Amino acid sequence: MVKKTGGVLLSALKLDAAADKPLSAQLASGIRDLVLNGALRAGDRLPATRTVADDLGVSRTTVIEAFARLTEEGLVVSRTGAGTYVSQALADHRPQATAAPAPPRAPGISAAAEPRLSRVIAQRSEAFDERLVHAPRAFTTAMPAFDAFPMALWSRHVAKHWRARRDIVMGYGDVRGYGPLRRAIAAHLRANRAIACEADQVFIVNGAQHGFQLVGNLLLDPGDAVWFENPGAIGARNCFTAAGARLVPVPVDAEGLVVEEGVRRAGDFRLAFVTPSHQQPLGSTMSLARRLALLSAADAADAWIVEDDYDGEFCHRGRPPPTLKSIDVAGRVIYVGTFSKTLFPALRLGYLVVPPGLVPVFEKLMSAFAPGVPSNPQAVLADFMDEGHFAAHIRRMRKLYSERHDALLDAARARLAGALDVMPTETGLHTIARLADGFDETDVTERAWARSVTVVPLSRFCLEPVAERGLVLGFSGVRVEEIAKGVGVLADVFDDARRLPLAG
Repeated sequence: MVKKTGGVLLSALKLDAAADKPLSAQLASGIRDLVLNGALRAGDRLPATRTVADDLGVSRTTVIEAFARLTEEGLVVSRTGAGTYVSQALADHRPQATAAPAPPRAPGISAAAEPRLSRVIAQRSEAFDERLVHAPRAFTTAMPAFDAFPMALWSRHVAKHWRARRDIVMGYGDVRGYGPLRRAIAAHLRANRAIACEADQVFIVNGAQHGFQLVGNLLLDPGDAVWFENPGAIGARNCFTAAGARLVPVPVDAEGLVVEEGVRRAGDFRLAFVTPSHQQPLGSTMSLARRLALLSAADAADAWIVEDDYDGEFCHRGRPPPTLKSIDVAGRVIYVGTFSKTLFPALRLGYLVVPPGLVPVFEKLMSAFAPGVPSNPQAVLADFMDEGHFAAHIRRMRKLYSERHDALLDAARARLAGALDVMPTETGLHTIARLADGFDETDVTERAWARSVTVVPLSRFCLEPVAERGLVLGFSGVRVEEIAKGVGVLADVFDDARRLPLAG
């Protein structure tokens, strides 16, 4: 058995040299109590006798005697070369401590009382949707290609930065974000997304969700109207709901958000949330006319626009569509980007690009209570971008995702005709598939899940019902052969759905 260092801390035990009871007996009694009340569990390793002696200021002989007494009682066992451990026999036969009397409660407090929540959360908690499952399998959405990530290259950069100055590796860092990374992001956006911005407008956050929360905290009061695409992104919806906003579902068509309907439903809106480059989940690109109409409506209402460009980097044909931020001359758009899709989600890095007028208040907000982001991964990413690796990775992934997109379309046409019409998309990591008459979204979803294939019903993204029925299919995170297998599973699912009712 491999010997482990350390062990549990026993320094909290109190020994009294003036007491009649020997120190070894006091120590044995203290450890015995920890074992019997569950503070020390079966298999926990006790520190070395020399370590305990140093911690408690007693002789090593005293500790050896205490351990020997506990060994005789069967509470601990010693293993040559491995140390002393709490006996495994206690796992199944732990003595039950006598229940202590319950502490007195204040008048009017019920033992079964529900915890008191803030009014906003208590009123809105039922409106929250659980996060989508992100298992790396067909057809999970929002999953980059882990198999194609340059892990060796990234690891070399990580190793380099762990040898950097300790204040960078271990310190709090700049709450606005690591300076070189902010500059690298601004340069990337100017060159690739046509966004005229400076590094001081960029704020690094713990993913896009964190960015939405900050925006909600800063700009929204409870009851403020927020235009929200219907169907629309679930994570952002949860964030603005938690801020107490009144979400106004605005329909989406082939040109994007229907601005006229938004004005009709809530002309006094405070904020609009949109995904113009690749509408989540329908996949349409917002037309120039709609973009200009949205900017005009925001200006008239003195409102803000949050642009979530979650996967707009990945255009399968030609150049990526322009961002809404790139034509915002009035300073109304807050641009949100994430590296969860372009690199990998565990990185937990995203960013906001805020209009110049909001820079001072965001700096104050971040300094006041934002937790900040670890500096080391930011430094790694800054070098990754500055040396051209990020741009090269994006180019490779555009080609790879285009191949996987086409593989999904080809397999679906061959195997799913008459049941599911998978729609082509020009951008992004997922597409939608329209469901034929006679099939139910939830039924198909549950049957697929039972066979380890993930599909998401379109209705899950809706604040209010829409006429369209379908499924959302991710294709970016699985190889071509896995896509083909997944389509085969869906074909079997539809065959079963035609013949058999779903078991209740």
